[in-house]
Amino acid sequence: MSASIETPFATALLDANRAIPPGVVSHTAEVPTKRFAVYRNNVVASLVAALKVRFPAVMRIVGEEFFAAMARVFVTTHPPRSPILMFYGDTFTDFIEGFAPASDLPYLADVAHLEAARTHAYHAADAPPLDPMEIKSIEESGLGSLRIARHPSAQIVRSRFPIVTIWAMNAGEMELQPIADWSGEDALVVRPYLEVEVRKLPPGGAAFLAALYAGHPLASAIEAAQADSVEFDLVANLAGLISSGAATTMSCPAGSKDTSS
Repeated sequence: MSASIETPFATALLDANRAIPPGVVSHTAEVPTKRFAVYRNNVVASLVAALKVRFPAVMRIVGEEFFAAMARVFVTTHPPRSPILMFYGDTFTDFIEGFAPASDLPYLADVAHLEAARTHAYHAADAPPLDPMEIKSIEESGLGSLRIARHPSAQIVRSRFPIVTIWAMNAGEMELQPIADWSGEDALVVRPYLEVEVRKLPPGGAAFLAALYAGHPLASAIEAAQADSVEFDLVANLAGLISSGAATTMSCPAGSKDTSS
């Protein structure tokens, strides 16, 4: 297909109100209106199906019919920019946030963000997580300067809603039940081995990990976490960091043991 027809063709393919672009013909008709309409419907249906696979919890929350209608609007206004569809829908979260019919579910976009993060975690590069024994080799005097390297799959999703609980209930991880506490929840999404894990971070945990992932030393990360939450527990968060596999290496300044190699 020549460049002169590619853009009009793609535009008409996702907009039923547009005429078939010039140059599209078939062996049975000069302008294959019906055949183009079938092709258009198949393309849109395939993209909607891809979103259903990627955002199953969102679909369960709103129902399949509502999800399909919402997804069709998204598909026609946000066509794929890459032939690789595994990450199609990265902007679906922003779309949902501005989608008026879903305005009575203000947490829905954050749940979609969490599901999008799971896809990226699943397809991230493999890397061995940090050996839990390595932290024991760090001298106490060097702990404040300790730095860690983020696991390639690790991502943080923050929300003012209990998105980990909501996602778990709609992903088959928990039984559906009323949510008593609607406080915000932050999630760590990581795939240290074969399966993607979603963990609810403790108070201050998101700020703590974000600082470490930004390359800041442990002392600075602790300050950031304490500023984020007065309930921050260093021991619990360090234990969670190591047990989750969300780090790959540790490094310390000269004079203390370096375990990054």
